[in-house]
Amino acid sequence: MLVKTYGSAVYGVDAKTITIEVNAGGEFQQGKPGYVLVGLPDGAVRESYERIQAAIRNNQLHLPRKRIIANMAPADIRKEGSFYDLPICLGILGATKQVNSEKLEEYVMMGELSLDGSLRPIKGALPIAIQSRKEEFKGLIVPKENAREAAIVNSLDVYGVESLQEVIDFFNGESELQPTEVDTREEFAYQQQHYEVDFSDVKGQENIKRALEISAAGGHNVILIGPPGAGKTMLARRFPTILPPLSLNEALETTKIYSVAGRLPSGSSLIASRPFRAPHHTISDVALVGGGSNPMPGEISLAHNGVLFLDELPEFKRSVLEVLRQPMEEGRVTISRAKVSVEYDAHFVLISAINPCPCGYHNHPTKECMCGPGMVKKYLNKISGPLLDRIDLHVEVTPISYDELSEIRPSEKSADVAVRVVEARKIQHERFKELKSVHCNAQMPSRMVRDVCEIDQTGRLLLKTAMNKLQLSARAYDRILKVARTIADLHKSEKILIEHLAEAIQYRSLDREGWAS
Repeated sequence: MLVKTYGSAVYGVDAKTITIEVNAGGEFQQGKPGYVLVGLPDGAVRESYERIQAAIRNNQLHLPRKRIIANMAPADIRKEGSFYDLPICLGILGATKQVNSEKLEEYVMMGELSLDGSLRPIKGALPIAIQSRKEEFKGLIVPKENAREAAIVNSLDVYGVESLQEVIDFFNGESELQPTEVDTREEFAYQQQHYEVDFSDVKGQENIKRALEISAAGGHNVILIGPPGAGKTMLARRFPTILPPLSLNEALETTKIYSVAGRLPSGSSLIASRPFRAPHHTISDVALVGGGSNPMPGEISLAHNGVLFLDELPEFKRSVLEVLRQPMEEGRVTISRAKVSVEYDAHFVLISAINPCPCGYHNHPTKECMCGPGMVKKYLNKISGPLLDRIDLHVEVTPISYDELSEIRPSEKSADVAVRVVEARKIQHERFKELKSVHCNAQMPSRMVRDVCEIDQTGRLLLKTAMNKLQLSARAYDRILKVARTIADLHKSEKILIEHLAEAIQYRSLDREGWAS
């Protein structure tokens, strides 16, 4: 008897439905395998029969002595992982008439079987649910731990089950399964995170807070340069608290990536706050950008719609930093293998922190730098020019005094700063509403800069003087104009005024000739 069941394979952040055809016919013959699995399965899929066999017997069912052939179609796509146990098992039980097979084709099923028949959670439940709804399946059956994650997809019945026996009883009509119901908007509002940190925790450093506010308002990348203990990491970790809240669409985009990577927090169905990823400087390029034999998202994709913080930037391997260049420019990363190519979104704000020299005290107001001649320049040259070219704001962080540290007067709260950031983002949303790929000033293509960032004669003269006297590089020109446009948006000014331009110019420390001498 031939029976069809349906599973799903995840490639990138999208899923593809897999048809599993199981045929049980003919008597078992000595010398020939009793079970054959075809359709380009990997080792974990081929091992499924041992788990399935034990689960069936431990649930008081049996495997008749018949030759069983299972085909996973389309046969030219590699099937990976242990999550096909459930649909293969139900196909075998249906083909051997131990389960009513009439409704099997109406559902997508995924789950790894334990030897006692209980189900283990899977990765990628959200994209699987989205594809199941798209192909108009009646329902999706997944392990109970994944039910709420998949149930945020509307117009699809999602059933969370704990064991194989529950699924068998459901198809045999001996019991009913209750679909998991999630109000997506209510869940989104509930999951919105209230941060435990706040900008008001940081004493002093008002100029650095101002720079980070500009970064948040325009989506600009930032590099913080300062000695140890000046507050670079503390400020960076509070940066997400002033970003605009995630929209529902952004939350779904981010959740799909975390679902595929298996990184969703336990009991959570949505990523409702902006991610903050801070990988250690020993990270490999594959772990940062994504990849592997079975391509998975890396740290830059996990930071999608959020923040990627790289502390001690020069300590990262050069090859690791260089892989950042294309994703920073395009907002996505493409991972190609011989038989598959996957794409992950990677729109993030880069916050990086560096010491000005190996000892950390170059240009320190009170401590003497112990580095030898040329050491400072050599240290900073670990960061390539093309990477530095994609960082808009270079901000010098100086140590704060005792008076500032012990000051009782409260600092401005993150919520107050976020209000101004949101207002500036609304202006940019209106400005770029006709462009699908541009959402903020930092993403503005060069061809738009002259029109959107128009300056008057006085501004042109100031910019020319700055380029000549400070010996700024040519690559700083567009960056200064974009940052000036963001500052004008924060002030709700239609035009870029001279003071906006002057403030933008001061955020190009590392472009100044002789800074590292």
